[in-house]
Amino acid sequence: MDVVMVKDQELIHRYLNGDDKSFEILLNRHKEKIYTSIYLFVKDHEKANDIFQDVFIKIIDTLRKGKYNHEGKFLQWALRISYNMCVDNFRRGKRRTKVSPSETFDIFDVLETQEDNMEDILVKNQMKTRIRKLVDQLPPEQREVVILRHYADMSFKEISQLTRVSINTALGRMRYALINMRKMVGDKELLLS
Repeated sequence: MDVVMVKDQELIHRYLNGDDKSFEILLNRHKEKIYTSIYLFVKDHEKANDIFQDVFIKIIDTLRKGKYNHEGKFLQWALRISYNMCVDNFRRGKRRTKVSPSETFDIFDVLETQEDNMEDILVKNQMKTRIRKLVDQLPPEQREVVILRHYADMSFKEISQLTRVSINTALGRMRYALINMRKMVGDKELLLS
């Protein structure tokens, strides 16, 4: 099967009919965006891994119970779950107890790693690190909108609903975030010259 052409809904349907490989394909398709959006909120790899695993446990649970009904918007739905779990994590204000892979299952065991050119990996990682540092320096409201828009691929309407602000407020926060990031890049270039 040409996995690129298979839509998320079809993969979910196949998974519910016993094809575990379809869930693996679905997970691999969206894992980077979901994990990155979690990590950018919690800024701790251990917590991000725990939340990421909890997100997929909740997704599997919801799918198996037949409660998923988001008409082809799996990624947005999964990102909403991860966002809510990040918010819950902050509200608790204390470190989550770590679930060891032996107690349940480790979602990372399902993932296949692909060999990339080492130079490409280094360049991508350096760029991502620089961008994340810029995003981390933004005020919380601006950082939140940037993460949801660019890392989670949410529309401004979805962002406004999720964060409970108007669309204009979400757009304004994005505008100011971009202005601030451009200014930070400009300031760094001045320091280097």
